[in-house]
Amino acid sequence: MDLIKKVQQAPASPGIYLMKGAKERVIYVGKAKNLRKRLRSYFQGSGTLDDRKARMVREVRGFECIVTGNELEALILEASFIKRLKPSYNIILRDDKNYPYLKMTVREEWPRLEVVRRVEKDGSLYFGPYVPAGAMWEMLKFIRRTFPFRICRYSMDKPFRPCVQHQMGRCPAPCSESLRSPRHREEYRETVNEVIAFIQGEKKELLESLRNRMQKYSEEMRYEEAAGIRDRLRALEKAWESQRVIAPELGDLDVIGIYREGEEASLFVLFIRNGAVIGQKDFFIKELGGMEDSELLESFINQFYSKELLLPRKIVIPLKTALPAQQKWLSEREGHPVRFVQARGDREREVLKMAGENACYSFSRHKGSDLNETLLRIKDLLDLKKVPRRIGAMDISTIAGAESVGALIMCEDGKFMKDDYRLFRIRAVPGMDDFARIEEVMGRYVENISGKGEELPQLFLIDGGRGQLRAALSALGRLNVDVEVVAIAKARDEVPGRKSAVRSEFERVYLPGRRSPLHLDPFAPSTHLLKRIRDEVHRVAVGYHRKIRAQRTLESPLEKIAGIGRTRRLLLLKHFGSIEAIRKAAIDDIASLKGMNRKVAEKVKEGLARGPKA
Repeated sequence: MDLIKKVQQAPASPGIYLMKGAKERVIYVGKAKNLRKRLRSYFQGSGTLDDRKARMVREVRGFECIVTGNELEALILEASFIKRLKPSYNIILRDDKNYPYLKMTVREEWPRLEVVRRVEKDGSLYFGPYVPAGAMWEMLKFIRRTFPFRICRYSMDKPFRPCVQHQMGRCPAPCSESLRSPRHREEYRETVNEVIAFIQGEKKELLESLRNRMQKYSEEMRYEEAAGIRDRLRALEKAWESQRVIAPELGDLDVIGIYREGEEASLFVLFIRNGAVIGQKDFFIKELGGMEDSELLESFINQFYSKELLLPRKIVIPLKTALPAQQKWLSEREGHPVRFVQARGDREREVLKMAGENACYSFSRHKGSDLNETLLRIKDLLDLKKVPRRIGAMDISTIAGAESVGALIMCEDGKFMKDDYRLFRIRAVPGMDDFARIEEVMGRYVENISGKGEELPQLFLIDGGRGQLRAALSALGRLNVDVEVVAIAKARDEVPGRKSAVRSEFERVYLPGRRSPLHLDPFAPSTHLLKRIRDEVHRVAVGYHRKIRAQRTLESPLEKIAGIGRTRRLLLLKHFGSIEAIRKAAIDDIASLKGMNRKVAEKVKEGLARGPKA
């Protein structure tokens, strides 16, 4: 049948349509309030179509309609068909995973916290999504170290013997019959509420609750438990110092940013919960074929939010466009109102700008031109005078001050310049003084480079903290060299005053003239580049130090004896077989060898007697 005639027979009802190409393959799925009117726009008004749809119409060999009760049903059905059929002319998001959530099983008698990828209507509390999941796992480790509650999946119906987690003080062992009294239940519920408050970022309420419990235990003379609460307070205050809180008043938001160049675009989603960024996700889309930004955004929302997600009440979008069907669909699914809104107020405009900038960086990364953007970001982040295209990095490696070495590497335009690597054996610094070693290596390197007329970097990156930074600046100041320097320190491994380690995902950068360090965004490309350079210089320094130590270990004690050169060493080892055999040999036996005499033999015996036993 002729396609135009078939269009006239299409129902004037809401529904979806499937455009088919050769061999009945579905090449596009769309929805419409009025199927006949929408299909007519393709085949009778093709002159007004964008390039992508015009190409599609030329490939169409037939179509099929599925009528729905209303536009909302059509929207849901369209998303389902696109996900299943992946038609070539639809926008396809290459992301079919469900994102991770933290689930607190509050309906259980003894609740627990676990990681899940499906949100169910089971009365549990869900937190997330956490994308990427690294920060979630770090938070979960911190929670398990800091809050004593169970992590096992065992049924608590029947009591049984506590495990090692109880012995370590990490679980109150509700599995034990003796630890199930009303007081134990009340304290366990208090801990669960504290964990929930921590995840939700309710700082004031949580700290107040913990201080009240500490006071209560102290008054009851339960001093050990009061001390445990005190340590928990310290750990929490330290953990919150570097939390990515934007503004608590923002509450729960998803924020969508778009960056587009021609027929390609990046979309970036920020997940903000309780004013803190808990996750982010980016998508790169090609061959838009003249598609309007509003259509791109609508198509993205239809697919992205068809996933199993725990949605906030408000989603900030970058364009003024009406999405009534999407709002109704998501509101009914979530059981609470979900609105698509434009940014209002300074805070929302700031996070929308942040999402747009990240969409731009994502676009550059996918196009392979992310380096310039990353270097520009480093310049702005570190407040540098120039874009640091050439970055030198320095590190020291030693064990108790022995065999100390320094390494300096060079990274230019994101590539390691191995011909410009320099290795140093520390000569002038005895004992344990890393700062003086940094100063020596920096001075020797700059003097060497200046003498040869070679190019200095725009930025020196020192592996260390404030002390190492001061040492490097001292060396440059003494030589009157104007090069910018910063120090980068690894994430803190422990909280002062506590024996247990508490890791943080934040690297720290120390800048000249700034008292407090700058905490780096663990997800930012600029952080990844700085860490890659720091890790490379650390690898080179440690490798050189190991080589020097190995050489010293393998060094023959004969080498330290005056008058014993290479020829005589080989002669002695070939004749006697080992250092130990030479040590046991008689002076006359050594002196009798060709090229030896009694005086030299006495020196050998004396030298080996002083040296270490083989």
